Amino acid sequence: QLDLYIDNDATVEIIAEGFKWSEGPVWVAALDALLFSDVPNNKAYSWSEANGLQLFLSPSGYTGITPSTKKGGSNGLTLDSNGNLVLCMHGDRRIAKLSSWNEKSFSTVVDSFDEKRFNSPNDLVYANNGDLYFTDPSYGLKGSDDPLKELSFNGVYKYTPSGELSLLIDDLTAPNGSAISKNQKTLYVTISDRSYPRIMAYDMTAKGVANPRVFFDGSALMSK
Repeated sequence: QLDLYIDNDATVEIIAEGFKWSEGPVWVAALDALLFSDVPNNKAYSWSEANGLQLFLSPSGYTGITPSTKKGGSNGLTLDSNGNLVLCMHGDRRIAKLSSWNEKSFSTVVDSFDEKRFNSPNDLVYANNGDLYFTDPSYGLKGSDDPLKELSFNGVYKYTPSGELSLLIDDLTAPNGSAISKNQKTLYVTISDRSYPRIMAYDMTAKGVANPRVFFDGSALMSK
């Protein structure tokens, strides 16, 4: 399948390096640039053919508005239907939107469930109908026993354009990456649990998700 998108003669090229932990890349046509996060350093960078590597946001995910253990930067990045940058702000423990490409301030999209602050939102993806799906593990905290952790689980959520937040999944130890199939019927969630690393698949329904199943088991790779 990759042959449909990547030329057989393509080679891997390092375009930038020296980051502590890079994450969440997204291509922004309006900037003709790639944006990505350096989570521990609380920064986000842009890279383009014209300008190379440039600092784009600092801070990118922790602004001090709420208690945070690791004070991490942005993690997953995406664009909404209007082309706005939407960020998982690890340190601020919220999903937020960048005010504009020139004015580097943030507005909160959603930051809590059942009046309890999120753990540390990690990755996010929009469905074609505008629903936002995102994961909320505790990577930005010290784990399940961190006194700052207000939720007893690590969740996967859906946030609709009308502002309705629903908890879809609450039984995953370490939900991480998220993706939606091209036909908009399947939600994929990666689980970064060293004892059982895997990719889960769920049928997307009007009420949430159903039919959980293991799409890929990475356990054998962990032993190598």
